[in-house]
Amino acid sequence: MKGSKIVFICRECGYQSPKWLGRCPDCESWNSFDEEMVGGETKKSTSVATENRAEKFSELKVPTYMRSKTGMGELDRVLGGGLVDSSVVLLSGEPGIGKSTLLLQISSELARGRKVLYVSGEESKGQLKLRAERLGITGDTLYLLTENNLDAVLSECERIKPDVIIIDSVQTMSSDRFTSAPGSITQVRESSMALISYAKGFGAAVFLVGHVNKEGGISGPKVLEHMVDAVLYFEGERTNSYRIIRAIKNRFGPTNEIGVFEMSDRGLVEIPNPSEVVMAERPKNTSGSCAGCVMQGTRPIISEIQALVAKSVYSSGKRTSDGFDYNRMCLLIAVLEKRMGLKFYENDVYLNVAGGIHLDEPSADLSIAMALISGIADKVIPDSLIAFGEIGLAGEVRAVSHIDYRVKEAVRLGFTKILLPKKNLTSLLKVPEGVELVGVENIYEVLVHMVKREAE
Repeated sequence: MKGSKIVFICRECGYQSPKWLGRCPDCESWNSFDEEMVGGETKKSTSVATENRAEKFSELKVPTYMRSKTGMGELDRVLGGGLVDSSVVLLSGEPGIGKSTLLLQISSELARGRKVLYVSGEESKGQLKLRAERLGITGDTLYLLTENNLDAVLSECERIKPDVIIIDSVQTMSSDRFTSAPGSITQVRESSMALISYAKGFGAAVFLVGHVNKEGGISGPKVLEHMVDAVLYFEGERTNSYRIIRAIKNRFGPTNEIGVFEMSDRGLVEIPNPSEVVMAERPKNTSGSCAGCVMQGTRPIISEIQALVAKSVYSSGKRTSDGFDYNRMCLLIAVLEKRMGLKFYENDVYLNVAGGIHLDEPSADLSIAMALISGIADKVIPDSLIAFGEIGLAGEVRAVSHIDYRVKEAVRLGFTKILLPKKNLTSLLKVPEGVELVGVENIYEVLVHMVKREAE
C-alpha cells in the first residue's frame, strides 16, 4: 500500500478534504463526507486496454446493426429508436419502482440471437429464477451471474463475450484494487470506467442500474452521469400503477423523451397511448377541470388539470400543487389576482395533474389558469374544449412550439374546440374540419369566452 493515504470525499459532488467536515464547502451538503483510501492500488487496472489508432473522419462508416430493439416500444422511444451498440445507459429510480423488472423483461427479447449477461449484486440466482418464471422470461443465450467483484465480472465477460451486459446495480460493484467499501465514490467511479472501457473496446451495450440518494439524485459521483451515453430516470408513485421513464441525457436521441408503463402482476406493460388512458377517467360536468397538451420530447401528451378552490378558514389561503411546479402555480395565481381581480388570497387552492404526469412546460399555463378560473367561479368548462399556451406577467398569452402536433393529438382524442395563442393560428399548416380554433391574446378573452359559454 505504498503511497496510500486517507482522504474524505463528499459523496454528493466529489470534493476531497484531508479531514472530515460536517458541511461540504463546495456543494454545501451536510454529513456527506466518507473516508476513502486513495493511492493504494495493488493490482493492475481493470480497464480493458485495446489497440486504438486515429482514423480519418471521412473514412469512418456507420454499421447497419447499430440499433437493436428491446422488445418494448416505449423504451425504444426513450432511447431514440433502440439500444445502440457500444453504448452505456444509466437507469436510475426509487427502490421498488421496477428497474430490475424492466431490465429482466427486455433481456428475454435481447437474448434472441444475441448473448445477454445479467449481473446482479443484490439478488441470488434462485431469486432471479423465481422472478423470471413469474415474468415468463426464457432464452438459451441469457446468462445470469450473481457477483459483486468487478474483476470477476470482467473475467466472465471475456469468457462469454456478451453483446449486452446488465449491471444491477453499479453501487454494489467493487474492485480489489481499492480498500473503500462498495458504493463509495471511488468504487462507483472506477467500476463505471472499467465497464465503459469494455463496452467501447468490445462493442457491447451496457445497462447500469443506479441507486438514488435521499434528495432524489443519482447516488455516487456526478461524473458518472457525464461518462455514460444516456441517463434515464424511472418516475412514479408507489400508490400509482403508472411508471414513466424520462431521458435526461441521450447522445443518440432526443432528451426529455418519456415512455409510459403500467405495473401489473406480470411485470411492466407499456402504454402506447397515455393520453387516452388519462382522459378516460375524466369526470363529466365538473368545475375546476380543463384539458391541456404538453410536449414530452417528440410526443404530445394530453392531460387533465384539476383545480379545487375552497373558502379558507385561516387568514391566508393554503396552496398545494401535485404534478406542476408550485412556484409557477403561485405566479399564475398572482397574475389572475392582479389582472382579473379574482380573490384567490382568501381561498385554499389545490392543483392536481391526473395520471401522475408532471408538467414542466410553459404551454400548460393557459389550461391551468382556466382550471383555476373554473374552480373559483364554479363554472363548468365544456368537455370538448382543450387549451394550451404560455401566460406572461401582463396576462398575455404567448405562442408555443409544435402547434401542429398538439392540434393533431387533440383532434385524435375528439376535442372539437381548441383555445390556443392567436399568433399560432398563422403557423398551422392545416386546419382540421369540424374543429373550431379560437385564438386568444390575453386571459381577459378567456374569461369572456367562459362567460359566453355559461350564458349559452
